[in-house]
Amino acid sequence: MMAAAMDASRQSYFNFQHLIKGPRSTKAKDWSFQWPLKGFLKKSMLINSSSSQLKSSPLSFHGGSYVHKTGGFHVLSPNISSATSTVVELIDAWDDEYDGVVINPESLPLSVNAFAFALRASLSNWKLKGKRGVWLKILQGQADLVPIAIQEGFDYHHAESGYVMLVYWIPNEPCTLPASPSHQIGVAGFVINDKKQVLVVKEKCPCSCSGVWKLPTGYINKSEDIFDGVMREVKEETGVDTIFLEMVAFRHAHLVAFEKSDLLFVCMLKPLSHEITIDEKEIQAAKWMPIDEVIGQPFYEEDHMTKKVIDIGIAAYEDRYRGFTAHQLASKLDGKLSYLYYLNNNDASKHY
Repeated sequence: MMAAAMDASRQSYFNFQHLIKGPRSTKAKDWSFQWPLKGFLKKSMLINSSSSQLKSSPLSFHGGSYVHKTGGFHVLSPNISSATSTVVELIDAWDDEYDGVVINPESLPLSVNAFAFALRASLSNWKLKGKRGVWLKILQGQADLVPIAIQEGFDYHHAESGYVMLVYWIPNEPCTLPASPSHQIGVAGFVINDKKQVLVVKEKCPCSCSGVWKLPTGYINKSEDIFDGVMREVKEETGVDTIFLEMVAFRHAHLVAFEKSDLLFVCMLKPLSHEITIDEKEIQAAKWMPIDEVIGQPFYEEDHMTKKVIDIGIAAYEDRYRGFTAHQLASKLDGKLSYLYYLNNNDASKHY
């Protein structure tokens, strides 16, 4: 008798899948749901029955159909004696600016089975409403939901510490949603004092510049401005306080770390202190070095790009070159203040 109930429950679930999504694909057959659906009955289903008792047994309908209602999908049983109506609650989401929806990660069902039902019902609802894209953020503690979403057609977009972002494109046309982040941003600080000595470091790394005296470099942090990032990096590596003067050049490279592109901004900084205290975790040594000694290293004779960066820094120091300075302006696009780097008209007459 228990086996018959289990078979009926499985058939009912697959009928429900067929009604919402159509015939099951070969891909969907790989799913391994657990029966009975225990947590699902508690959170995502409402049972209306002649009996006032809510049973925790598997779904007790055979065949049946579903009707869309506000806030959920009703799965109706043709069994007159039981008069059962089941409501699958839709996942909470809000509209985005691309005529799609963003799922509230805090609203996801707790169990894998409940999530599978609710996701299919919600996708059907969003398709009926003409939505285009669906953004699904799954937190680290919800990682067991990722395979279910992938089976339903979601794709990976990006991941950061604590979560993975998935995306689902509904229209039968090329996806126009924004791509995942494609660049990392680095900064290099050209710091030169009144004695025409450049602040240089030797890094602890097995890279091609190992053992070379070079400009302090590093990556900017999340939500950090370029000029703040370069001053911070110089301070962390050498202990020298500086002030940002201008951005004199930038390099754009591709297929660097994790096959992403890389932007490196070279900035002129004025030293406010001279005592050096190195970060021994990253830096082997740091010192003030005469310009001639810096560019006289064999590495710079062979690396034309790095040598050009030094040449530009020297020209800026000697007032023969003007770079971009930072100006804080408001943008109507996002209503926020941000920095625009550009050359002042008063300085446009000076060229390198």
